[in-house]
Order: sequence, then C-alpha cells, then structure tokens
Amino acid sequence: MSSTGFNEVFKAGYLPGLRDDEVRWKRLQLGTPNHALTVEVPELSTEQFKTLASRIRQASRAHLKSWPVTDIVRTIDTAIARLLNADDPYRQAMERLLPRATGFDAAMVRLGLNSYLQTFRALQLQRFVAEDFTNSKTLDEFQASLKGGWSKAIGPDLLVHVWAGNVPALPLWSFVSGLLVKAGAIGKIATAEPIFASLFARLLAEVEPRWADCFAVVWWQGGDDAVERCVFAEADVVLAYGGNKALRAMQDRIPVTTRFLPHGHKLSFGMVSNAALSVLRGQATARAAALDVARWDQQGCYSPQVFYVQRGGPVQPLEFAQLLSSELAALAAKFTRRTLTLEEAASVASWREHHEFESLRQTGHRVLGDASQALTVVYADAPQPLLPGPLNRCVLVVAVDSLQDVLPLIEPQRAYLQTVGLAAAPEELLALGEALGQAGVTRICALGAMTSPEAGWHHDGRFSLLDLVRMVDIDQSAELAAELFTSYEL
Repeated sequence: MSSTGFNEVFKAGYLPGLRDDEVRWKRLQLGTPNHALTVEVPELSTEQFKTLASRIRQASRAHLKSWPVTDIVRTIDTAIARLLNADDPYRQAMERLLPRATGFDAAMVRLGLNSYLQTFRALQLQRFVAEDFTNSKTLDEFQASLKGGWSKAIGPDLLVHVWAGNVPALPLWSFVSGLLVKAGAIGKIATAEPIFASLFARLLAEVEPRWADCFAVVWWQGGDDAVERCVFAEADVVLAYGGNKALRAMQDRIPVTTRFLPHGHKLSFGMVSNAALSVLRGQATARAAALDVARWDQQGCYSPQVFYVQRGGPVQPLEFAQLLSSELAALAAKFTRRTLTLEEAASVASWREHHEFESLRQTGHRVLGDASQALTVVYADAPQPLLPGPLNRCVLVVAVDSLQDVLPLIEPQRAYLQTVGLAAAPEELLALGEALGQAGVTRICALGAMTSPEAGWHHDGRFSLLDLVRMVDIDQSAELAAELFTSYEL
C-alpha cells in the first residue's frame, strides 16, 4: 500500500506462487474525488489461473485435508482475534480503507466489523460445524453411521467463490465455511469492495504459513466468458453471490458436473405486532427497526424495505412511522449516509415523488421527513404489496389489522423472500413462524438483529457447510465382508 497526496493506492488480491511483476494489474478508482482510493487488481491469464488452481489443490490436500477441524477453528479464531484488536495493523488498514472504498460511514464500518467478526470466534465456529454435523469428526475421519457402516464428509479440492461487494466483509462467511470443510479456494473479489478478502487472506497466511498456498484472492471482469469458463472448469464447487441475471449467465459457463450454489437477489421486511406497541415499548421497537434500516444503508439482502405494523396498540402504525423517522434522523447524525451515485439519487427521488403524489390522492398516505434529509419514511394506511424500494434509508410502513393479513401481500415475492424482523408476543411467535415459513421466508429474527445473522444461519434456507461437501459411505456389507478376510480364524 502506498499513499500519494489524497489518493492512496492499494494492491488487491492474494496470489500464492506469483510475483507482482509476473502479473498484469488494472487500476480501479474508488471513493470520492476528495477522498480517492486507487485499487490495483490482478488480471490473470487463463494459464495463470490454471497454475494457481493446481497449486491450491496440492496445498489443500497437504495442509488442510489432514488437519482436524478443531485445529482449523483455532487458527481462524487467532486471525479473527487479531482483527478485533484495534492496534493490529490489519484491523487498522481495514478501518482506513473500507470507508474510502465503499463510502460507508467510518463509525458504521468500525462497529459493524466488531459485531460481524464476533460471529467467527472459536465458540461460534463450533456452532457452525455443529449446526450441519451432529458429529464434527465426520469431517476428519470415517465415523460409525446410524444406518450401519461408516461415513465421512469430504470438502472440495477447489472451491471457487464469486463475492458481491454491496456490504463490507461479506466474503468472510463463505471464506470461513470453505476452510471448515478443508477446501482449497479461489475467491473473486467484487470491484466495489476488494479490500477485506485481500487483507484477510494475507493475515491467514501470516497466522498459519502452512496455509499460504491453500487459497487465492483474484479479480476478473464479471462476465468474461473465457476466464469464467477456465476458472469454473477447475472448480469442484462454485459458490456465487450477485444479481439473478449475472448468476444465470454464470451458470451457463459452469460444467454440468460442477456443483453450483447461487445466492441471488432477496427481499426482507419487518412485522410489528400491537403487543410491541405499548407506550413503554413503542419507542424501543422503532429504535430497533431504525437500526435495521440504517446499517449498511439497506444494501444487504437481510435489510428491511417494508414494515407491516398492526393496528390496535396504544402506539398506532402512523405514530410508529413517525417514531421510526425520528430514530432514523438521530442515527443519521451518528452514522452519515454514504454519498449516493447519480443513479441511486435519481431512484430515491423518483420513489419519494411517487409517494408524494399518492399522498395527494389518498388521505391515509403520508411522506414523513424533509426532502433534504438522508432518509424517507412513507406511511400507508391501506394494504401495500411487498416491493423493492430504492434502499439508502428509504422505507415503507404499512398499517394492517392483523399480521396474518401480510401473507397475501408477500405471496407474489415468494421466490425472493429471505429475512423477517419480527416484534411479537411469545404466543404469536410460532404461529407466525409457521405461516411465514410456508410463505417462503427462510429466517425470522428480532427487530434490530436483521443485519446480524447468527452463527450457523441457514443462508437462504440452505446449509453453510453441508452443501459444500460430498459424503462417502462404507456400507455395512463391506464391513461384514471384511471379516471374512481376517488373519485370524473365525
């Protein structure tokens, strides 16, 4: 890393076995003109990708496959502990570079990293493994199976990650998942956030030098047909995040024998029961909802875009919307919204103008807050379907008579549903959980926790680790037959 005036230069990627002078580098301009960040990303040839893949496969067989999961957990925990240390140079680099690259508020990045990284400490990683494997030693050696015989889980020799860059540090989830199943890895960084994975790979290699050749962090222009066909042909599993159109194109380039695990666009929303809207609880409920909206400016798939609020409580839905607007305004003073692109600003303005027009047509429709504020809360007294908004702290609050009334409003988005932030009484929880699960929702959490999934979270309803492995069974028949060939007489 070097700095020239206001423009810092960061060399992204992690390329074991390749010298910088053997690689062609492309310059990307991130940040703002007054706070620019130049990032150099590697542009590898198809031959370099093949060489890299071969090196990683060999190293992972030698230094990951033979390691007990407990030792892998311990190594990851050591790296994470360093990133939670404010005095560590890797942590300091992340705090300096991530706000510049992404535009997110520096305090939001700092606190967001602290919260997120704690999900990957040793105790949490053990929960990762336990969630998918009742016997974690299945990842280490053959274990007795309930059906008879023996079984072992084997991770891919080469796992290719295609990461998105909408929220800082998102690559950590799949990066760590791959390590836990002992997979060698090539990870493609996103143009919008090339920092975290590059630094994390370097830190891991420093913490455990024997892992230095077990993974790589690379870049290529998304949609590059030749490169993607080359890289995907080397992979056993491809795990990709991105837009649905890009994922469809990607799938066409992946061999039919290669497992493809795509994570595309998702929609999330909140539901507030009148049980959470007492005079004492209403403000706290609105504050928790505001946190979910403000964190990462709704850029995550788990961020709410609509809140459905039940009538009948001491705090009515319109009052909740007003409280939410006030709480978002307070958070705006603490966590400044990032500077929007022209396209984003136009989308926000168009969305607001649409609802201002609706407020002239419908007496129960209101736009709260001043247009100059970096937030917009819209209140609708009539039922509204779940639709994606412009993000960037723009949210719709919809009044409903019953939370069960929400189900037909979300039905058209069934294929895209993900997280629901729920504020409801205990006697409502399981019934709502059953109804939402049947509707297509894959995660239900408390308001205020939407952007902080728990360790072992079933991302989009799938397994973090089980989907990455293949199971090998030794049938009981082989075990019994082996007894016929013993050196001792039966």
